[in-house]
Amino acid sequence: QVRLVESGGGLVQTGDSLRLSCAVSGHPSLASIIGWFRRAPGKEREFVAVVTGSGTNTKYADSVKGRFTISRNNAESTVFLQMNSLKPEDTAIYYCAARPRGSGDYTVARQYSSWGQGTQVTVSS
Repeated sequence: QVRLVESGGGLVQTGDSLRLSCAVSGHPSLASIIGWFRRAPGKEREFVAVVTGSGTNTKYADSVKGRFTISRNNAESTVFLQMNSLKPEDTAIYYCAARPRGSGDYTVARQYSSWGQGTQVTVSS
């Protein structure tokens, strides 16, 4: 089993930065792949970023590329999402999710078996 706990959300202004954290516990092989997703009010959940076990392979949604950075500290069992140059359209509940390494599209939410409770990010204009 895997447990994920997000933290770091808050209310910021346009152009500000936030760093989200996802504390991961449980069997490491079940959390080899960690993704960040978000759900804005009235919208579907969408992919934000993903990082593989070593931390060297990452992928980003086009909407956040160049502004967000995903990283992981395996020694501390934590995955981070550094968010810079925030925009009002980044307002959402942000979730981290885990899955084992394997086949499938890592940008698709249904590929993930474990989810955190989410952390709210609100960007005011």
